[in-house]
Amino acid sequence: MTMPKPHFGVTLPQIKRSWQEARDTAIAIDRAGFDSVWVCDHLYGIPFPNLPIFEAWTELAAVAAITERVELGTLVTPPYFRHTAVFAKQLATIDHVSGGRTICGLGAGWFDAEFRGYGLEFPPIGKRLVALEEMCIVLKRMWTEETVTFRGEHVTLDAAMCEPKPLRKPRILIGGGGEKVLLRIAAEHADIWNNMGVAQSEFRKKYEALLKHCDAVKRDPSEIVASQQCLVVIAETEDEATAALGKAQKIYGGHLGGALETNGIWGTPSRVIDCIERARASGCSMFVIEFFGRDTTVPAKIFAEHVLPAFR
Repeated sequence: MTMPKPHFGVTLPQIKRSWQEARDTAIAIDRAGFDSVWVCDHLYGIPFPNLPIFEAWTELAAVAAITERVELGTLVTPPYFRHTAVFAKQLATIDHVSGGRTICGLGAGWFDAEFRGYGLEFPPIGKRLVALEEMCIVLKRMWTEETVTFRGEHVTLDAAMCEPKPLRKPRILIGGGGEKVLLRIAAEHADIWNNMGVAQSEFRKKYEALLKHCDAVKRDPSEIVASQQCLVVIAETEDEATAALGKAQKIYGGHLGGALETNGIWGTPSRVIDCIERARASGCSMFVIEFFGRDTTVPAKIFAEHVLPAFR
């Protein structure tokens, strides 16, 4: 099977950053030729609740108005943060602002402190996964049907309408690696599946589980883009790259820095290209990148000038 052209997305400043930093980075990424921009959908900063963080879809609505090319999405939006039908309306509006560039990133949620702090429901994982699947079903129906009536465990609608419809029905990304249930939901409903950064070394194992679910539900796996959340450490010289790698491992620890040296994407541009090719050989065709550096536009510029041309 011929591998699709890789898609390169970049995360935007969001935690303990100013709007000006987020704005300038979004414009720079858009102009540099990347394919998408991303934010995390959390109400508390990660890993500490007192860290300032911009609300995800509000930030993306603003970014939609100041960019021209890049798609816009979240890693990832859980159930219970917003009523699903109201969320469908929000995304349809942002899709119009952006000219049809939204990606709907969904997941089950995990950071219980923010749910409880905001007075939101946070049931056990089994119920959250049921809510996630209902969310997928309702969103797709709201974006395509004239009226939607739905009676689920977590969502109830009575002839709900979403007008105007999105300019382009947002692609649904489902993020996570639960092999029994979440990947089955992805096989049935996702246009994109994203493997979490903490599980980067397990990409192939998770991807094979997804393929088995696709077979079980009779879904063509080529209809689902396989994506990897990843930290990218890039520098122009080997010495600079090695020094930056050490700093990144200390700062990010197991979340994005774990197994970075052996399984991650880091080094000079030529080595980064090799790392990407290795990931593509495992089935990955989309990369959601967090560039390492205080000003992420610096490594993004190196990547755009020396790595992107190898895949265009």
